[in-house]
Amino acid sequence: MKSLKLICTDVDGTLLDINRGLSAYTVAVLKRAVHEHHIPLVLASSRMPSAMTYFYKELGIDEPLICYNGALVLDKYNGNKEAEVLFSLPIPLEISTKIIDFGESLSLHTSVYENDNWHAPQMDYWTEREINNTRVQAQIKTYSSIKETLQSKQQGAHKIMCMGNAHLIDEMMEYLYNNFSDTVSAYRSKDTYLELANKSINKATGINLIAPKYGVELSEIIAFGDNYNDMEMLDAVGWGVAVENARDVVKEIANEITDHHKMDGLAKSLEAMLNKLTRK
Repeated sequence: MKSLKLICTDVDGTLLDINRGLSAYTVAVLKRAVHEHHIPLVLASSRMPSAMTYFYKELGIDEPLICYNGALVLDKYNGNKEAEVLFSLPIPLEISTKIIDFGESLSLHTSVYENDNWHAPQMDYWTEREINNTRVQAQIKTYSSIKETLQSKQQGAHKIMCMGNAHLIDEMMEYLYNNFSDTVSAYRSKDTYLELANKSINKATGINLIAPKYGVELSEIIAFGDNYNDMEMLDAVGWGVAVENARDVVKEIANEITDHHKMDGLAKSLEAMLNKLTRK
């Protein structure tokens, strides 16, 4: 890449260490990039806003967020509910409702996310696991109440996350393929996790919205990722980096493969690039 003017990274499986936080080494490298080289850092994740802002606070930065794989893009979000919405494209309301109903019929845990709200049907194993992973509390509601909330806002879900036994996820996948394949993208992050969003968005569409705000070209962006939902992002930017634990198809499109996320792969790759900038 001709120059480095923006850093964009996935969170889970890419940025975080074995404790699902930022290692001291990663913090030091990112702070060097942001505060010494004045290179902005943007997080792009399937997470909700509140599940990412504490990383910005730890780094002492205030930048846009690409949430729900690009379905919601916020400007300068630091926990302020009034942050400017740069882009929002939920799953259509009627389709969101039908997916919730089908998930309930399968007894599949179906969490619903809209804006910076997480609605979960009960405090079960899956809800507790996500609370532990993201440090965000769910709003516990019945499925009927969740649908009423969406109806009252006349808005569908920015993300629906189905969690449960693999065979139930298979059934949901088949249902989505037969009914909403043109509208809903289904990203299976694990055998037991299925994340749904509007098919028109991805992390690359989010980057395309943010880059002009910094006067940055896509060729001047470095991006890090590990999973299927990172592929468009890594392919779109000037330098795409896959961590060692990335899916094989992600590695195939990457310009570089760095160490495992548990071995600070992102920080090692970025530090090497910063060292090149310093020597120039």
